Amino acid sequence: MARALGLDFGTTNTVLALSDGADATHSMHFTSSAGETDTMRTALSFMKDPVMGAQALKVEAGQAAIRQFIDNPGDCRFLQSIKTFAASALFQGTLIFARRHVFEDLMEIFLRRLKTYAEENWPSDVSRVIAGRPVHFAGANPDAKLATERYNAALTRLGFPEIHYVYEPVAAAYYFAQTLKSDATVLVADFGGGTTDYSLIRFERQAGKLMATPIGHSGVGVAGDHFDYRMIDNLVAPEIGKGTFFRSFDKVLEVPAGYYANFGRWNQLSIFKTTREFADLKSLVRSALDPDKLELFIDLVEHDEGYPLYQAISATKMALSGAEEAEFHFPPLGRAGRKTVKRADFETWIADDLARIEGALDEVLEKTGTVPGEIDKVFLTGGTSFVPAVRRIFTRRFDAGKIESGGELLSIAHGLALIGESDNVRQWAA
Repeated sequence: MARALGLDFGTTNTVLALSDGADATHSMHFTSSAGETDTMRTALSFMKDPVMGAQALKVEAGQAAIRQFIDNPGDCRFLQSIKTFAASALFQGTLIFARRHVFEDLMEIFLRRLKTYAEENWPSDVSRVIAGRPVHFAGANPDAKLATERYNAALTRLGFPEIHYVYEPVAAAYYFAQTLKSDATVLVADFGGGTTDYSLIRFERQAGKLMATPIGHSGVGVAGDHFDYRMIDNLVAPEIGKGTFFRSFDKVLEVPAGYYANFGRWNQLSIFKTTREFADLKSLVRSALDPDKLELFIDLVEHDEGYPLYQAISATKMALSGAEEAEFHFPPLGRAGRKTVKRADFETWIADDLARIEGALDEVLEKTGTVPGEIDKVFLTGGTSFVPAVRRIFTRRFDAGKIESGGELLSIAHGLALIGESDNVRQWAA
């Protein structure tokens, strides 16, 4: 039987799992300058060689890429959340030290770095790759066909002869289904960094083999990254000038809100530093009614505080999953960098995102004509599933005894590898 590799190429993290036969799998481990891990941040950094320049770039991936970027501000090109560009026809490539890279180049480079980090653990006998894909890709007008073509181009370059694609929540469902003691209709909710995906599947065992009948899928391009941005927009942006004003001749105008959209991704702040837009922001200080706030904004950008800020935001969000209030602590903001955040306020900030996540759940139930009582198990996976407001979407509809969670980072990759070992892999393909 072909040995299968499960590839969960995620917006935030990437995991690879290998089938060991007999319904067993293991995660691939990677060793880089940042240490050993079985999950890799989906990020790349490029830095010129001090002697040869752009002819010999030092490329890192994952946490090592983040470290290289932080240690070499201004000298390093950093990319993260690469997956969000996969289905965008508008993304035709990006320049990295004067050389254009299209999406498939970036995906290939990232996976080749993982291969290097895996060293002798990278398998030589894989004949089948099962790659996960979201039900709906992120972006305003995502083109799933284009994304698949780009994935194919990158994976083919790595020499994989047989490539299949499976919806990520289907893979998570298959992983979860290994634990089922009886036939069941399972709803899986997979909360990633950029997308939330649902899959409804009927699992039955026939002659000892796990069989499945897909019932329906749905998804939406909203997930944990959006929650982080909402926190920054409410906790940080007002302290660095959002909503303040400046004088322009005889008019008083609001500081453009577009400056603050750069907080959508922490690494964007470093890119923002090199733009004309940033130069325009600095020129506003002289005419600002609250110049101290804009100066604080400028300091955050010039001192590359984007990554520490997102770490502080993430820590606060995680703490709010277990407590009614938590402390946000970010010293570069000065006195404004220490605040008590109430869970109720956080839930107000993300209310629109929660409505879209719940709307996608309504969609899969309505399209399939399924009522909550007909669902035997609900499996929640992904870090955002720990957010109490997200869990309440499900506890309002389903008995608490039906709801389970686990394998937040690993379930998709391991489910993909298990599917790759099955005799009917094409049945599972998206």
